[in-house]
Amino acid sequence: MALITEGKAKLNISKAKVVSRRMPVFYNPVMELNRTISVLVLNSAPKRNMQIALPLAGSGIRGIRFLKELRRGKVKSISFNDYDVEAAEAIRGNLRLNNIPEKKANVSNHDANLFLLNSSGFDYIDIDPFGSPNPYLDSTVKRISRGGIIAVTATDTSALSGTYPKACLRKYWALPLRNELMHEIGLRILIRKCQLIGAQFDKSLLPVFSYSKDHYMRIFFKCKKGKERVDRSMKQHGCYSESGPMWLGRLWDEELVSRMHKSSSGIRLLETIRSESKIDTVGFYHIPSFVKRNRLGKMPKQDRIISGIRKKGYKASLTHFKENSLRSDISEKKLAGIIKKL
Repeated sequence: MALITEGKAKLNISKAKVVSRRMPVFYNPVMELNRTISVLVLNSAPKRNMQIALPLAGSGIRGIRFLKELRRGKVKSISFNDYDVEAAEAIRGNLRLNNIPEKKANVSNHDANLFLLNSSGFDYIDIDPFGSPNPYLDSTVKRISRGGIIAVTATDTSALSGTYPKACLRKYWALPLRNELMHEIGLRILIRKCQLIGAQFDKSLLPVFSYSKDHYMRIFFKCKKGKERVDRSMKQHGCYSESGPMWLGRLWDEELVSRMHKSSSGIRLLETIRSESKIDTVGFYHIPSFVKRNRLGKMPKQDRIISGIRKKGYKASLTHFKENSLRSDISEKKLAGIIKKL
């Protein structure tokens, strides 16, 4: 075992060289940003005195960071659960290592779905599996409180991003894209799948912060009860560029993103999303592909293109989904005209 520090938390972890689900106590250092974003979301959301559930807790690092880094009054208690006996014991040890009071945390060793279904409910549930979140969506939606927040991670991006379209159809009930837009389209397909599960229980799941990074996609939903709310969200399902159905609505709550940005310290992803969240469009322009497709010759610098778009009265921003790409409400024809003149 090795002692490491992440955020304000200390952790004893396995020395395994390759991260895999077969590790006795699962900890993935690549997902540190994932956990940091989670802290920022909860610190920036108005909810207080939360009962938090981590059905797939692994090493317990996410929950320990919540207890160490969320503002006073945010957390009532955190329920850690992992199916692996060794993981549950490791969580208890890591809680002691971080001097967490027993009243703030409890640890169980059950199947994730049974853990949720046998509870009375939670204000925040975090589903962070190795693969698809599908097996846990029903129980999560059943046990989230009114106004609660659900966080969902998917690491099976090969299906959502179009490498295996048949797998996407089976698992997410939609056809993906395999081009420069694939990560945004995959994220929107995942959002719709989660919303359809919520609809079965008359719960509207509205995405308030979403992103795609490395090998995973991540969405934070605010849950609201009511058939009319569900009906309104379902009206924003549709297709785009021979893919879908998917969520065609906003990916971010602009006010939440602004609060997160004020609390962060130079997180590049958040800087980009802060600007991107102000533009309500589906899809973006990958400039090299756009220039080639329209035979526009040499590609100008992105900042010059963005400046040119804004001078014409349109919105424009870099997008976090792909390098050399920008999000804008300008038409293809007008964008081509601007690039020609640069």
